[in-house]
Amino acid sequence: MPELGETMSEAVERAGESRLNSFIALLVALSATFIALASVKDRNLTLGMMKAQANAVDTWNYYQAKSMKQNLAEATLDELEAMTSSSAPAASAQANKRVEAYRSQVGRYEREKEDVKKEAEGYEHQYEALNIRHDQFDLSDAAMSVAIALLGVTALTRKRWLLGVVAVFLAVGVLFGLAGFLNWNLHSDALTSWLA
Repeated sequence: MPELGETMSEAVERAGESRLNSFIALLVALSATFIALASVKDRNLTLGMMKAQANAVDTWNYYQAKSMKQNLAEATLDELEAMTSSSAPAASAQANKRVEAYRSQVGRYEREKEDVKKEAEGYEHQYEALNIRHDQFDLSDAAMSVAIALLGVTALTRKRWLLGVVAVFLAVGVLFGLAGFLNWNLHSDALTSWLA
């Protein structure tokens, strides 16, 4: 009869292990699926970041070109004003027209520069907003990867208390993943600066 008791207890143990392994397999599958979905969204955000950064660089270059044109117009204006004060009255009328034209150009370039500057700053703001979400997905990916690794250790060692540690990493991963998907204002500056 002792053999029957041992056989029964072994069967009960295997059933418990089988439930644990089934639970671990389910958590791994759900975690991997979440990581895959988050990775797709993260790649799209990365493309958006690259586009915003390229637009910002292009717009700042355009701003610089406007500044150079403004500087050239100001130098020409200074030269014309110096020439106008020492020229004959007949030539002075023509020079005054040119002076007014260059004053108008200087003012136009100043206004256009302000518009271009606002546009460039808008692209930079867009990049920063996308970067925050990108960081959220990175932290989600890292936490979920650690959770999957711990699930493997749990399956091998059969230490159920590791499921509590796994739960913490899964919760952090899901939290930052949802923050990335739903555009929550959840900043991860402390964690990302530590990991960088």
